[in-house]
Amino acid sequence: MSKRTTTRNGTARPIRLLGDPVLRTACDPVRTFDASLEKLVDDMFVTMYEADGAGVAANQVGSGLRLFVYDCEDDRGRRHVGHVVNPVLVAADGELLVEPEGCLSLPGLRFDTPRHAHAVVEGVDAKGRPVRVEGTGYFARCLQHECGHLDGEVYIDVLSGDARREAMRAIRNLQRP
Repeated sequence: MSKRTTTRNGTARPIRLLGDPVLRTACDPVRTFDASLEKLVDDMFVTMYEADGAGVAANQVGSGLRLFVYDCEDDRGRRHVGHVVNPVLVAADGELLVEPEGCLSLPGLRFDTPRHAHAVVEGVDAKGRPVRVEGTGYFARCLQHECGHLDGEVYIDVLSGDARREAMRAIRNLQRP
């Protein structure tokens, strides 16, 4: 099933763009597991699908809670769909792969970004049940990217050298009137 045909209850929320302070603020742990949390998860899925993204973190839609959703394929073409509340990146290992990466909060920009080929995230779901998500390839990249958001980081923060200079130049050029 394609992402485009997947429907969920929920309402798309505006995606916060680089420069919005919420993207640079570490998110708070979820402490209340109720209908409003489930509504946020549904809204985040709808937002991600409308923006044609592979994942979205709560702060990208203006919420300061530690939560992300994803719909992403791994290096074997297997589709992974879900969400993690209070995620902890417990492993990011394996080969360091430098591949193009983008972000819904920096639309239109993609930069070669180093990420580990394997990642494991542990947390809970919206009902508070334990969740362990393991990914390889592009899905591992997604897990690392979304966990970074929840710590107040964006993917350009992991860039260095020429790649970082190129990214900063592109961002400055976008911000010019």
